[in-house]
Amino acid sequence: MATILHLETATTNCSVSIAKDGEMLVLKENNAANYSHSEQLHVFIKEALEEASLSFSDLDAVAISKGPGSYTGLRIGVSSAKGLCFSLDIPLISVPTLQSMAHQVDLKSGELVIPVLDARRMEVYSCVYNASYKEVRETRAEIIEEASFSEFVSDSKVYIIGSGAEKIRGVLEHPNFIFNESVVPSAKDMIQIALQKYQSNDFEDVAYFEPYYLKDFVFQQKKKKN
Repeated sequence: MATILHLETATTNCSVSIAKDGEMLVLKENNAANYSHSEQLHVFIKEALEEASLSFSDLDAVAISKGPGSYTGLRIGVSSAKGLCFSLDIPLISVPTLQSMAHQVDLKSGELVIPVLDARRMEVYSCVYNASYKEVRETRAEIIEEASFSEFVSDSKVYIIGSGAEKIRGVLEHPNFIFNESVVPSAKDMIQIALQKYQSNDFEDVAYFEPYYLKDFVFQQKKKKN
């Protein structure tokens, strides 16, 4: 029996779910462009527990979407998850953000899914998964060109999903590429991955765990007005 709280803050979607033995009990989320995680995350956690008729003491673990993604969003989510694990003395589970996104596509044999999150300019964070949602190419930060992902094109469909799909659409022209930029990471898609990790005792060191930024944070300084 495992009751797990899942937190997803890697992108604009502030998302919280609670599942018991892999069955989702409640989902609270809001995809707002202004990154309202600092205001909404703890509210959603409290509301999710209340709707599920649970208390913090009923939780067996906390699962966090570890990235890649927004530097600020990841920091907020990981800090909250670690704080809960410390105070409740329960394990921390990390879920790769792109892997959970991949589960939003129902794949047939031979098909692939490439979750892509928008980075800067023509760059995206991407990873390639097969029909069993196993990684067939590691996560990268890469600049998209006409030849990008060409080695994965075959007679089967290749789904390119996520916020980076919009700017990729005009560069990759193979007819087997199928684009869906509306897919966002959600705590509901973390559930099965987190349960498998819980059952195999695949936990993070709460004291030392850090988000998977993939790239160094770049501070954008506002220009002074003349």
